[in-house]
Amino acid sequence: MALVLTEEQQLLQHTARELVAGRSSWKRLRALRDDPESDGFSRDLWAEMARLGWVGIPIAETHGGAGLGWTELGVVMEELGRGLLPEPIVGTVLLGATALQLAGSDAQQQAHLPAVAAGERFLALAYQEGQSRWNVHHVETRAERAGSGWKLSGEKLHVLDGQIADWFVVSARTAGEVADAGGVTLFLVKRDAPGVTVTTQRRVDARGAAIVRLDSVTVSADAVLGPEGQGAALLERVLDRAIIGLCAEMLGGMVACFEMTLAYLKTRRQFGMPIGSFQALKHRAARLFVETELVRSIVLAAMRALDDGADDGQVARLASAAKVRCSEAYVLIANEGVQMHGGIGMTDEHDVGFFLKRARAAELTFGDAAFHRDRVARLDGY
Repeated sequence: MALVLTEEQQLLQHTARELVAGRSSWKRLRALRDDPESDGFSRDLWAEMARLGWVGIPIAETHGGAGLGWTELGVVMEELGRGLLPEPIVGTVLLGATALQLAGSDAQQQAHLPAVAAGERFLALAYQEGQSRWNVHHVETRAERAGSGWKLSGEKLHVLDGQIADWFVVSARTAGEVADAGGVTLFLVKRDAPGVTVTTQRRVDARGAAIVRLDSVTVSADAVLGPEGQGAALLERVLDRAIIGLCAEMLGGMVACFEMTLAYLKTRRQFGMPIGSFQALKHRAARLFVETELVRSIVLAAMRALDDGADDGQVARLASAAKVRCSEAYVLIANEGVQMHGGIGMTDEHDVGFFLKRARAAELTFGDAAFHRDRVARLDGY
């Protein structure tokens, strides 16, 4: 397995880095964060990302996408992470479009994926509930037969990018008890369907999410995504791919935070010399560099495994192992970044704090390090 980028992937990385550097600014992030009427991102920038083909990277060419691999998507995610761009690629591409590509019928894919690739439709995955934490088997939302269709009732929390989603992929229990592995089915639900209520949430990193309430929402039989009763297994496949994509974004964030900290160590002077010349800080900086390189290796290995058609078990192990490493390394590097900046690192006026907030939010997205360390053990039979 090659753990370096090809020439074409390096070219994509260069293009993405240039655009992110030109479009992302701390001033823009603060403006989006401080505006209560904002969607939390720029629709103009999202349209530009779609024109460049980034939104449709993993979507098949027959549906208007670029038909590229996960490594190419990871390259772009890393650059988005470097600039902390809040555009809704996690909800729409990593989660919604992935679910449609893995389990959507031809009609469902044709109805949604071209609009997603064109940047004209937003998707979100609504699967977490009040008592579920990160367990995809714990589903209290119920779906009952209603004529030829279904009637859904329940509440979903922490729906990433749900505040702007046009359609939701919703998990609901069609059979079995609350925590059973079987009996979960996925449904496509339109945002403006009668009985759907969306309440906007703002996370600690100022990115958008939503609480989605379903009050006897009626959907037709063709709204079922994938096999009836097998939605939990499908959810795990979707989330494993989303985790790998998120890890690529986290890698970009931790690298940018490390570079910002390193630049400060080289310019801030005490006792007539840069503070970075002090041995204690050199050792700490060296450890952070090693952490970023270890993360880069496992993230690239996970993306390559997806592109090489690895089986679901191997993908699951790599996804969880990458999430463990990324969650711990990003938080460590962001904490150290703030600490090495001293008092100014604690102020809202300094930019390094954005990385700490993003690190904390990403750490808890799709499961923290402890959850995934336990999952790796369970997958290996311990």
